[in-house]
Amino acid sequence: MFTTDNFIQKSLELNLFFLRIQKEHATFLEAGFTPANADRARQADVFKNQYNLLLRETVEISNGLISPSVLQSGEVVTPFTLDAERATQFFTGIPIDTGLTALELALQPGVHIKECPELEFRVRSINERAIELTNKLIQFKVALLNDVLSCKIFTVNYPLLIEHILREARLFVLLLTRLQTNSGSIENIIEQEAFWNRIMSEHAFFIRGLLDPTEEELIAVANNFGIQFRRLFEQAEAANLSTIDITSVTLNSLKATRAIRDFKATGTQGLLNCSIKSIILPLLGDHVLREANHYLRLLEMQKGTIIY
Repeated sequence: MFTTDNFIQKSLELNLFFLRIQKEHATFLEAGFTPANADRARQADVFKNQYNLLLRETVEISNGLISPSVLQSGEVVTPFTLDAERATQFFTGIPIDTGLTALELALQPGVHIKECPELEFRVRSINERAIELTNKLIQFKVALLNDVLSCKIFTVNYPLLIEHILREARLFVLLLTRLQTNSGSIENIIEQEAFWNRIMSEHAFFIRGLLDPTEEELIAVANNFGIQFRRLFEQAEAANLSTIDITSVTLNSLKATRAIRDFKATGTQGLLNCSIKSIILPLLGDHVLREANHYLRLLEMQKGTIIY
């Protein structure tokens, strides 16, 4: 169960991570539409702006209230985020609030939160609005996926990518709902390991498919990560069903996630300095890096229960 201070901190941390993720999902969807579907692009831009406002409100009250482990993890922002946003704005023409990123980079951690009913009320309001907005974005993504699969619309985003970001949005709503109702864990790695191993696998396969065909070495590395995490996803699912022990799976997931985190960081730097040929937006590189950082923090929280 969550105490008041725990509720506030966990809510803010969850929103700092996922609101940006959802904002960028809207950005990537917007960038992927053709002129024939300018109306869809405008809808995606509205979502992007709504998430930006909610994220800015969250950032404004988060200073001194976030755990050091979250701010140090690189899941909120990375050293690449600001440059990745500027480059992506240049390439797409989609406005991105880089001032908000500067505020996030300046956030300071805090451990002790004084009981404050006004702050709790405001945080609960942010959670409620985030749930409502994300449910609307889920509806938008579901409709888009159905239209793509029935050949009613073309987008440069893979159908699997749309399914992928749908799963992340649904997880965000689930975890926020648990916080709001004080029910269930939001950092249970046994529960989340299968989810994030699947996400890491799909990231690797997306990277493989978006690299220029001449980038044969990087394609091979990305493909190997995809296969490795797909296997870890299957093992984590089996562990959830109690058919195999989770400890060894978690240890292997931890090692693999550290490796793919480093691969994504090097790749994001390569996109920014134009040393990698691809059709990957720099912000997408930073986006998947932050998700690896988030998952890595969840895994590393289990160090006390893992025997090396």
